[in-house]
Amino acid sequence: MSNPPMMATCDLCDAHKNDGSGAFRVLPPVFRDFGSVCRFAGPVVTVKCFEDNTPVKQAVESAGEGRVLVVDGGGSLRRALLGGNLGAAAARNGWAGVVIDGCVRDVAELAVCNVGIRALACMPLPTERRTEGLRDLAVQIQGVWVRPGDWLYADEDGIVVANRPLHGAA
Repeated sequence: MSNPPMMATCDLCDAHKNDGSGAFRVLPPVFRDFGSVCRFAGPVVTVKCFEDNTPVKQAVESAGEGRVLVVDGGGSLRRALLGGNLGAAAARNGWAGVVIDGCVRDVAELAVCNVGIRALACMPLPTERRTEGLRDLAVQIQGVWVRPGDWLYADEDGIVVANRPLHGAA
């Protein structure tokens, strides 16, 4: 599945730099690129889990339909919420991207997955599956609110989120 045409995040920031309404947000520059797709965009689906990737697995094993999965992992650097198998599932099921406020593992496998993957760091330790977690709720990613249905844009310069589609609009 191809990503929708999108403007560069720098151009989006130029166009919306004076937006004080909160409709346009920029995530802090703390995310590393792990997938083979460095530019991606799509409507947001959210999950919230802490050191337990059960809801991540459920999401990426479902139809992505060009959406971006945003995972509030609480910024934990102690367990990986996505690895090679789940990265391959995200690519196979049509997710445009996965942004994780937490860690990933199987970095060499993720690098060949045809999906955008951003996370804070890599950590070889897997999660322990204990709970279901939460899905489709507003989450805070590095202090920035991200809501289901928002649009996320990611490229080499960073990640921005808006309350509506912005591709092709200046």
